[in-house]
Order: sequence, then C-alpha cells, then structure tokens
Amino acid sequence: MTRGRHRTRLVARNLLEFEPLPALLIAAGGGGDHVNPALQRLIDEGGGPENWLPANHHALVSACRRQQRCIEDVETRVGERYLLWTYIPQPALDAVLVRGRDATDSLRLQHEARASHRLYRVIVENTTDLISRHTPDGVFLDASPAARTLLGYSPDDLRGTDIRALYHPQEGIQLSERYRRSLEQDGYLTLTYRIRHRDGHYLWFETASRAIRETYTGSVVEIVSVSRDITARMQSEEHNRRLQDELAHAARLATLGELASGIAHEMNQPLAAILNYASASQRYLAAGGPAAENLGKVGQGLDRIIEQAEHAATVIRRLRGFLRKGQRRLQTVDPAQLLREAVNLCAWEASQHQVQMLERFAAEVDQVRVDPILLQQVLLNLLRNAIEANRERHPEGQSQVSLELEGSAGVVHVRVVDQGPGLAEAERARMFAPFYTSKPDGLGLGLSMSQGIVEGFGGGLEALPHPGGGLCLHCWLPAAEVAEQGGALPANREQDQGA
Repeated sequence: MTRGRHRTRLVARNLLEFEPLPALLIAAGGGGDHVNPALQRLIDEGGGPENWLPANHHALVSACRRQQRCIEDVETRVGERYLLWTYIPQPALDAVLVRGRDATDSLRLQHEARASHRLYRVIVENTTDLISRHTPDGVFLDASPAARTLLGYSPDDLRGTDIRALYHPQEGIQLSERYRRSLEQDGYLTLTYRIRHRDGHYLWFETASRAIRETYTGSVVEIVSVSRDITARMQSEEHNRRLQDELAHAARLATLGELASGIAHEMNQPLAAILNYASASQRYLAAGGPAAENLGKVGQGLDRIIEQAEHAATVIRRLRGFLRKGQRRLQTVDPAQLLREAVNLCAWEASQHQVQMLERFAAEVDQVRVDPILLQQVLLNLLRNAIEANRERHPEGQSQVSLELEGSAGVVHVRVVDQGPGLAEAERARMFAPFYTSKPDGLGLGLSMSQGIVEGFGGGLEALPHPGGGLCLHCWLPAAEVAEQGGALPANREQDQGA
C-alpha cells in the first residue's frame, strides 16, 4: 500500500466518524474493516455486523468492487426495524463503502400496502359477488371477474358500458332517478332490481352502492357497488307467497263453511220477501177492482222485489269477492268500508250469540294500499275471534265487541276489543305462532296467517291486554302515500307511541 493511499484511507476513516448514518469501510487485501460509531451503536444493540447487514453481504462487496458500480437499497430487517444498504466502490482507496439508513416507517407502509393490495386482489378475483366501479352516471369503470359468471360479460366487456342499458325496461327510469338522488343525498343505497344477462334473460340483483366524494367540493366522483344474484331467493319468496295465497284461500273456504248457516239466513230473508211480494202482486192482479189502484199496488210490490233482489245480489257479490282466488292485487281502498263489509259477513253469527258490534270510527282516516280481499279476511278473523271470546265468557248474556278505527302520522290503526276472558302474557306471546290454538277444533293458522298478511303490507298485528278486561287485537297499516314511498313502520306501533 502506498503512503498516499494510506493517508487517504485515514482521512476517509476520520470522515466516517462524523457520518450520522451507519457505515462500514471495507478495505481490499485484508486491510481491515472500519465501523463508524452509528453502526457500532446498532451492533451494541444486539449481534455483530452480520446481524444488521444483508445475508449476501460478502457477495455484494465482491460484485461492487469487481464491477465498480453502486448497488443501492438492499433491504434487511431486524425485529421491527428495516434498513436499506448501499454499496459504493472507492477506487482511490481500493475499498468499498457500505452505508445504511433506517427505512422502518416507509418500508412498513409499503409492505402493508402490498399485503392489502394482495388481499384486495384475492377477494375481488375470487368472490362470487360482483364488485364494480362506476361514474356518477352509471358507466362501468371496472368490474370483478364474477361479472362473467353472473352476467355473461367479461370485465373488459363492461368497461364503458352504461348500467342503465341493462335495467329492465319497466324499471329503468325509476331506478336511475332513485339511484342518483339517494347517492347524492345519503351517499349509500341498497336496491333490488332486474338486470339483463348477456343471453337475454333477466336476473334479480341486490346491489349495495356507496358514493366516493371529492375531498374539497363533496361532489360524487365515483360509485363503488357490490352486487349479488338473488334470483333463487326471489323465486322462493314468490313461491312462498303463492303458497300463502293458497293457504289464505283455503282458510276463506273453511270460514265460509263455518258461516254457512248465517249466509243461508241472510239469503233466505230477501228470497222470502221476493216470494211474498210476487204472490201479493199476483193476488192484486187477480182480484180485479179499480185498475189504477191495483196497478199502483203491483208497482209497489215490484219495487220491493227489485230492492230485495239487489240485496241478494249484493250478498252474492260479497261472497264471490271473498272467495276469489288469484294473485294478490294491491289497491288503494277505504279501511272503513272493508271493516264494515267484514262486519256484515259475520253479523248473523254475532246476533246468534247476542254480541253487539260497536263501531268507533274516526271521521277521517287515510286510505291504505292493500289487497282488499286479504285484508278483509284478516279483519274477519279478528272479529270472529272476538265473538268466540265473548261467547266463552258470556254464554247466555249479551256482550259487546268494539271496533276502533283511527289514523295518525301516516299510520292507520284498527283495534278489535272483546269482553272475553283475556289471555295471560305467555299465551299472548304464542298466539301468533303457526298451529298454536286454544280452541278444541281450531287449526291454529288464522292469526298466524293474518299476521303474515298484514306484515306483507308493511304493517303489523299484535295482541294486548285491555284495561277493562278481555283482549285487544291491534292491527296497523301504513297509509297509502307512505306505502307507495316504501316507508317502514316500527315492529310495535303501540310501544312506539308510548301506549
């Protein structure tokens, strides 16, 4: 080693003493390594230099010296700390300078980001749900590979496609408007709708979407959605609805059988009156006498015949409507009218057991959007249960059933209050369970089915003890305007109102 090179190496070593980063000067020919104080502090923390330097440290030194080039950012990890080492050739010293820097914070963030990205890719590429990104107008920016399985389109096929072109024609405009309004106002939305498969058939999708907003302006810049195919579930629910409709129809047939004597009595009255008026008119015509007087009496008889025939026809129409079979059809109807028709259907049964029906209807009550036949069936079930409860407690005497109808805050309330023996709390909790009944010949389906029907209309049905004794069957329904807007009611309106 020349004296000049030795002097230069001494200078370099002196400079390393003040280097704040850990460093190591490696001389060629076994001239010894120089460790600066910063690296020495790391060594003192635990282990020798090999604990902190890269595992292939010697190979890196040899390559740096042989190729005379820097080798940068070689990563090592000791515990929770990350270091990056750079190997710098020093031709004038015939040595290699190794300098390190602590990169714990930046490298940890990079590793976490890479791990998160890998996890995201695993989820996106393997999930059976469709994950997609859209512009605020609904144009696909990206889609997960599940798009091919669910819709028959590859992600590349969907990019740049407007999702509105895949909506069912009957729902497209309404869906787009609701989608835009809800995401702008609330920032999230869950929708159930029909979407077209590449083969042309339609599937039921449930999509949860969230808006991504610009940081400063708050405007929606992107929409992220997660969609799943719920066609099988919707078909199952439709099948269950059909079964429920079949069960409701069977229950109406059973109810008709129980009311047969009352119906016969109700029909017998107008038919007997028609026969009497027709016989009287024949007698007037056969008796002779002043033509004008007889014709006037015959005319009165014919008028009575018409009135009674119309009454009989009304009874028949009411029964035919009650027994109608088919899919439920929602209509906007007056609840007071349905309640009065239900009262008429069981009026004879009430009179036979000396039960007086008391109507307490509010002057103005909102209309409801229901299937009138199904709701009438529910009301008839409630009335007949009340009549039977009164008969149990008052087998020989007179009793009353109160019918209350009122509306408040977009909700229509119907209460049927009897004067029966009432039920204990445990029995009230079970009375809406399928096949539970306290009647010896009951099936236990009437109240369970009634509750399901009312809940299908967005309302509810419950049993409450009445302060004066007996039981109050409380039915509540959303007003027609609330139902059309998709408003939801609490599970218990009495508790909600503090009753």
